[in-house]
Amino acid sequence: MGEIKVSPDYNWFRSTVPLKKIIVDDDDSKVWSLYDAGPRNIRCPVIFLPPVSGTADVFFHQILALTGWGYRVISLQYPVYWDLLEFCDGFRKLLDHLQLDKVHIFGASLGGFLAQKFAEYAHKSPRVHSLILCNSFSDTSIFNQSWTASSFWLMPGFMLKKIVLGNFTTGPVDPKMADAIDFMVDRLESLGQGELASRLTLNCQNSYVEPHKIKEVPVTIMDIHLRQFHGTRYAAIDPAMVSAEELEVHKARFENGNEEDL
Repeated sequence: MGEIKVSPDYNWFRSTVPLKKIIVDDDDSKVWSLYDAGPRNIRCPVIFLPPVSGTADVFFHQILALTGWGYRVISLQYPVYWDLLEFCDGFRKLLDHLQLDKVHIFGASLGGFLAQKFAEYAHKSPRVHSLILCNSFSDTSIFNQSWTASSFWLMPGFMLKKIVLGNFTTGPVDPKMADAIDFMVDRLESLGQGELASRLTLNCQNSYVEPHKIKEVPVTIMDIHLRQFHGTRYAAIDPAMVSAEELEVHKARFENGNEEDL
């Protein structure tokens, strides 16, 4: 069992912050799962959106730290949605249900893309006050899988998990990173076929963020600065420590001249 899952911090989080289930759509099968921690009088909280492999509790460290400093934090696990507009409609209804006019959104990977698309969706009546993006993207074309997006729903769960696991670091890593990977693999195992298929569909269907619609939103991009040089002669890391898949992604970004999008 991974060290994080049995750590005192994780057990404290699970025992003190209740997991809530909320339905905002007509379809009762679409259930939002969330942890809402911190002072309820705060009307513009930080909302966390996980990556493809993540669940709402993957941000427990951030929740514990930020609520300890007085912030209100909501970490979400969204239901099965098959297109971006459907997700944005559902997210808007959730904010309405929680009586939140505006929010700050932290999004990791797919979560960051969804955050940008929601800010774009709501640009005429803004609901997003700021964005914090971690290892995210603004154009799904970088994955070169838009042609397979429509077939993910047909694939069995084990195959979908294999696709996601293929993006995890496989080389030697430090112990803390290894524990984090083990924890994310465990969270991935808890996701059903429908959840994974829908997330991969949202991740890969042909779409991009229209920059003019979110240009007024303050954005902070969190990433490791040196990753942009992976696969080039300016890399400051041993190539053996970088997966072949990551090298291909960075190579494509440089060739397409869109590395600044991330």
